[in-house]
Amino acid sequence: MKLILKEDVPKLGESGDEVKVKPGFARNFLIPRGIADVATPRNVKLMQHKKRLIQRQIDAARAEVEAVKTRLAELNLRIAKPSGENERLFGSVTTRDIEKALLKEGVTLDRRRIEIAEPIKTLGEFTVQVKLFGGEAAPLKVTVIQD
Repeated sequence: MKLILKEDVPKLGESGDEVKVKPGFARNFLIPRGIADVATPRNVKLMQHKKRLIQRQIDAARAEVEAVKTRLAELNLRIAKPSGENERLFGSVTTRDIEKALLKEGVTLDRRRIEIAEPIKTLGEFTVQVKLFGGEAAPLKVTVIQD
């Protein structure tokens, strides 16, 4: 029996694949649980249409990621913090501080996407990583100056 998978099934296929399975497996497990549909010509065309729509969304998201990546590469954030002797900060620069500085520059990012390798506790220039869609990462230069 030919089916179109709606979800990923281990050892059988991924979502959108057309697979051939035994009729009992289809009738008793896949179809009742909504994991698959019978591969009629209408369902095949519908699944191909859905794949095209999803691919367009992925392409648009990738283009947006590239735009954000270039914007972050040309940015040099300046964060003012109070410091004491030997250029040591009172506290440290956090992801929340970086998020606020990015908002002032017109870039909206969730602070959980910002990765600081080691705590920033001194004045100077640092590079932090920003996680983007699709596993991509972009470096961001942060300059900490005295308040």
